[in-house]
Amino acid sequence: MPIAQPQVCSRSALSVDGVSDMVTLRHFAPEDAESVRSRLYPDMTLEQIREMISEWNAGSYQGRYFEMFAVLAGGRIAGCVSLLGQSRSMASAGIEIFPEERKKGFASEAYALILKRASEKGYRLIMDQVRPDNLASVRLHEKLGFESDEKIYRNRKGHDVLIFVKPL
Repeated sequence: MPIAQPQVCSRSALSVDGVSDMVTLRHFAPEDAESVRSRLYPDMTLEQIREMISEWNAGSYQGRYFEMFAVLAGGRIAGCVSLLGQSRSMASAGIEIFPEERKKGFASEAYALILKRASEKGYRLIMDQVRPDNLASVRLHEKLGFESDEKIYRNRKGHDVLIFVKPL
């Protein structure tokens, strides 16, 4: 299935600074709906996913700044990464690299780009929730300079998580 190419406008693709040696971040496009459905939301219709992509690209969620990016590697979607404003100075980030694309360095490259994006948006602190049993994600956050108090918290979905924070 072809992947939508990044558009030239700044709302659709990060600038040259949004490209690393291994990955590129760009906003999802309606043409990505089948890939999103097969990888993330198999119970949703393509129309529901196209509507969700449109909401992702609106730049806000529940009145807060929000962006969701496709992580491209070798011209294919390898995962996604999001940035959500929590306050004027703090944002949360989340990343998912698809199972067949893991252990290739894409997560650390994409996370470095989203941290740069958060800083460009004026955020001074970034946080993320990580399941304690997700050792690869725990190691990734530590490698990127995040800190955790190592206490287990319960998130809104009822999952046990560690909270990682990093000044920008």
